[in-house]
Amino acid sequence: MYYNITRNHRSARTAPRLEPAGAFVYCRQPWRDSAVLGTELFWGGGSMDAWSRLELWGELAQSCGLGTLQQGWEQVWRLLLLCLLCRLNFTLSWGPSLKHGLSAVAGVCGLYLFFQLHALWVLLLCALSYLLLLLNQRTNSRGVLLSLLILLFLLTGELHFVDPVTWNKIRGSQMVVAMKVISLAFDLDRGAVSSMPGPAQFLGYTLFVGSAVFGPWTSFSHYMSAAEGRTLSVSWCLACAVSLLKSLLCLVVSSCVAPYLFPVFVPVSSGPLTDRWLRAYENAVSFHFSNYFVGHLSEGTSMLAGAGFSLDQEQTRWDMSVVRPLQVEMPRSLVLVVTSWNIPMSQWLKTYVFKNAMRLGTFPAILVTYTASALLHGLSFHLGAVLLSLGFLTYTEHVLRKKLANIFSACVLSRPCATGCSHQHKKDLWVLLINLFFSFLAVLHLTYLGSMFDPGLSEEEAEQGYAAVHTIQRWSELHWTGHWVILLSWTISRLL
Repeated sequence: MYYNITRNHRSARTAPRLEPAGAFVYCRQPWRDSAVLGTELFWGGGSMDAWSRLELWGELAQSCGLGTLQQGWEQVWRLLLLCLLCRLNFTLSWGPSLKHGLSAVAGVCGLYLFFQLHALWVLLLCALSYLLLLLNQRTNSRGVLLSLLILLFLLTGELHFVDPVTWNKIRGSQMVVAMKVISLAFDLDRGAVSSMPGPAQFLGYTLFVGSAVFGPWTSFSHYMSAAEGRTLSVSWCLACAVSLLKSLLCLVVSSCVAPYLFPVFVPVSSGPLTDRWLRAYENAVSFHFSNYFVGHLSEGTSMLAGAGFSLDQEQTRWDMSVVRPLQVEMPRSLVLVVTSWNIPMSQWLKTYVFKNAMRLGTFPAILVTYTASALLHGLSFHLGAVLLSLGFLTYTEHVLRKKLANIFSACVLSRPCATGCSHQHKKDLWVLLINLFFSFLAVLHLTYLGSMFDPGLSEEEAEQGYAAVHTIQRWSELHWTGHWVILLSWTISRLL
């Protein structure tokens, strides 16, 4: 799942607001005239002395940083309260049906807080999914059937029944419900879930307040384990607090640091082409940290509601991880970037899409996986273009590095080699340089792919989504570098 935080630079004195918008989260952030002037001065060829830059930092901290923190907290505190009530509900000793029912009620309240009456579309998807599961109890192909019918429902609703702005707001919650239902159907087919859940269990799972609004996906078995109720502990409280603090920090970086990264914090500039790449990197970093914000927020809400733990020798460890920022910002490979961007969704795609499609072959299975991800995210040209480009990039990178590792017997695979691998060259200088080169390529690709997520779009453009023309324009400004690298990597891998 992808997320973005966008700003309208021209709305200098409007109040910021946080909106969950499908696969995105939009944060309208006010910018004072001096901050905008400082940025325009830099990109326009001017310069700022050290004192002016310090004043601008202070202005950003006051007008953007504090306002963003305050507004972010005002938007999510009611959801956090609902999560805490759900956690207390799970710890009480009343019947399972009541627990699941109250979990569903809390989820509906959370959806209403953010979507108002548009939440009915999410409830309709839950009702239709349960009806389809009931009607197909005697078949062993519920997973495939539910996948096709849910995708049909999502695409039909997006194309014919709901306006783009409204659908874009509820898309993320629709996607989480769809992933839960599809995974439950496949688990029923495989016997991982022994019997069809009752209505209370099903609604408690699909509308679980810890993941109903911001995600992430959780399996049915993990939800049932959470509903048993774990003892309240200091480690649970600390884990929730750390995740929520991380999310707020990422929100501030995305809104107040990344857009001014080179003009203010790292004043570097040269020619027009370099400036375009610097701006593209700013857009990409802002987009990345918006994803980290929602990822850490979803960790916090899930754990606060009672999920997000693992068992280590009967000891509960609150260690849920949705994103790994360091694996993305300082990547070894794009393969690790994809798996670290949204860990639960990566696991879902691998378990329920990639493994089922492996009978077609590795490359077709990769294309099917990324196509499924793109369809779940909706009919969005820019997301489809990014995801399909990532599919080709990760495959060509994986094949090329695998061939290089075999030819040179070196640890240059996309993933770090296990201890005691058979490669002769492990930490030689030239091996480190090859890995560093591929890390640089990964950063270049992330900059290229993230360049289209422009935080300076108007509010109307951001709510409706990025147009195809916008995507093509951003990539053409960078001379289609990423796609040329795909072609070059594929050619080299074929020649080796």
